[in-house]
Amino acid sequence: MGPDEAAELMRHLLREALILGLPVLAAACLTSFVISLVQTLTSLQDQTLSTVPRILVVAGLLLAALPWYLERLMRYTISLFSDFHRFLGMG
Repeated sequence: MGPDEAAELMRHLLREALILGLPVLAAACLTSFVISLVQTLTSLQDQTLSTVPRILVVAGLLLAALPWYLERLMRYTISLFSDFHRFLGMG
């Protein structure tokens, strides 16, 4: 495998990681922003108030999107293994 193939493989891997991680990261950021805004407006500065809802939102999103995540990961893995001979230099 040459440097071009390795770079292409890493580019596809990082793109998939970005696509899979973006919804969770966006939900956590949006939840943190809303909770921070509510805490600022109500002058409640309890640490539990910001952590527990964020964990619940992320866990709920992961459970709701689990079929999509699994389908996306299976499709990536199948495409990687079906094209694996190209990276080994056998074809």
